[in-house]
Amino acid sequence: MNGRRALSPVLLLGAGTGEATCGILYLASYLRRGGIEAFVRLYDGDETEQEVTRSLEAMVARVRPRLVGISLKWFHHVHRALLLARTLRKIDPEIRIVVGGNTASYWWRELDAFDCIDHIVLGDGERPLLALCQGDPSPPNCVTRAPNGSPRRLPLEYVQGATNSEDVYYSHFDDIFLSQQDRHAYSGWVAPGKGCGENCLYCGGARGNQKAGFGRAKPFLRSEESVRRDHQEVAHRTWQFRYDFSGSTAAFLQSTWAGVDLSRHSCTYFLWGVAPMGLVDALAETFEQVYMVLDVGCFSEQQRLEQMRRGLLKPCATDRQLLELIESCRRHPNLDIEVSGIAGLPFASAATLEEEVRLVKKVISLDCVVGYQRLEAQPGALVTEHPARFDMVTEARAFTEFVDYFERREPGDVSVPMLRFRDAALEAEVQRTSDHVDSLAWAHRDARKRVPLDGRTRLLNTAPSTRQFKLGDWLGPHRVPAKVAQEPVTVVRSVDGTGMVCAPSVSPRKFTDPTLDQGEDAKILLTALAAFEKPTTVATAVAQLRSKARLDPGSAHEVIEHLVAGRFLQPT
Repeated sequence: MNGRRALSPVLLLGAGTGEATCGILYLASYLRRGGIEAFVRLYDGDETEQEVTRSLEAMVARVRPRLVGISLKWFHHVHRALLLARTLRKIDPEIRIVVGGNTASYWWRELDAFDCIDHIVLGDGERPLLALCQGDPSPPNCVTRAPNGSPRRLPLEYVQGATNSEDVYYSHFDDIFLSQQDRHAYSGWVAPGKGCGENCLYCGGARGNQKAGFGRAKPFLRSEESVRRDHQEVAHRTWQFRYDFSGSTAAFLQSTWAGVDLSRHSCTYFLWGVAPMGLVDALAETFEQVYMVLDVGCFSEQQRLEQMRRGLLKPCATDRQLLELIESCRRHPNLDIEVSGIAGLPFASAATLEEEVRLVKKVISLDCVVGYQRLEAQPGALVTEHPARFDMVTEARAFTEFVDYFERREPGDVSVPMLRFRDAALEAEVQRTSDHVDSLAWAHRDARKRVPLDGRTRLLNTAPSTRQFKLGDWLGPHRVPAKVAQEPVTVVRSVDGTGMVCAPSVSPRKFTDPTLDQGEDAKILLTALAAFEKPTTVATAVAQLRSKARLDPGSAHEVIEHLVAGRFLQPT
């Protein structure tokens, strides 16, 4: 350390609710290998400011961090990132607070104005963050201040590419999590590569912004060895893997899977363009279940091709290519397909709206799920920065407009600023079509999940994982009073990953947590699952629930329907 005092321990947080990006896991792994005691809070379920304060106070008391890193990757988390930073500053003014990620790199000037932020890491964060933790007075890729006090953005010294990213990989998964709940929140993300080579008009992370924020003009694949290390580290700790990098080939991925048995894992892969059947075959032959998301840009072929012709959209499949791919995928019974697109893109018309509905209906008729949403405003995206070029208006463009929008949201509201057409009649028709397609898509999703039940329906408990923990280990000792820390919790996972955590001996009067089913409710759920350990009719299980849990028939049916909807119980 050359006499410098290390900033350790370190706590890394995501700036949004739900699961944080896998970036903080790569960062924590890298710091650990560099001798820094790093921890992550991967899942954040706090909604109110009071909940945020309580959680941060508890984590700071447990970890005693010298530095807290906040991952500000997504633009809609900017208000929450500032809330976390301000709260941490109040809890302990001595903690060094660092923000980084795509959005932090884009809005570094605006963020530097907040005195609750000490450092802003631009672009790739591994080496800059380690340098900060090691006390380096001139860490690379960090916003520094000129002698007059104004922020100064130095040229990026650290830019990851195919040849210098071999030291970025997962490790220390037994050390970096603060609770079993947090560890189980990891959804299996692996980044085979980084960057984007396209300039889609709606995306804030397109090629131009990648170059400006990360110094990376081209996307790249990581080395096979480093991605293989990811799989070796996490395969026995997760039930699924998720990927979203389009440049991976079947040969590349098969090399990274070498020596790892994935035959009981699920896989989700996000693809655009025309997916190579060799890659599709490799996924289906390697994993027990595959969910493939095909991004077609938008559901109107006319609109899609026009945007591609103008260089405003990544390469996407034509309708014919899409339907041929879906047909070819039918030979894999363990593969499900979702086709996703954005509504309300530029160059919409009555004709393109009709095309959207036709393709959506065709995709649904082939039993493929439809992903569909209106065009949102993303900072730095071409259509957000220059909406008038496309005869559109945006609900937010500048930093303050985005922050104001998110500050006004109520807890639990996940809306974002939108882009809409200036022509009121066209905008109304686009919205009507969007609502119609949305209703078709959700009706199909519901129908796929619906299981008709009567007394003779035979169901089986198909939960592939049921584990027990002590409550203090599950939620973390910083969240649980000592008087209930030793109480058992049963954690059940359904075939599609839905989780249920039952704490039957923990009365809500002693301790309560929104992620738990507690007391009598938990006992009923576990009793219902136990009733279907072998194939059993609904009528027989209702009788058992009346006897063992003292439920009336109507309530017993509701419990069974709830477990079927979560796919803990399935027909035999």
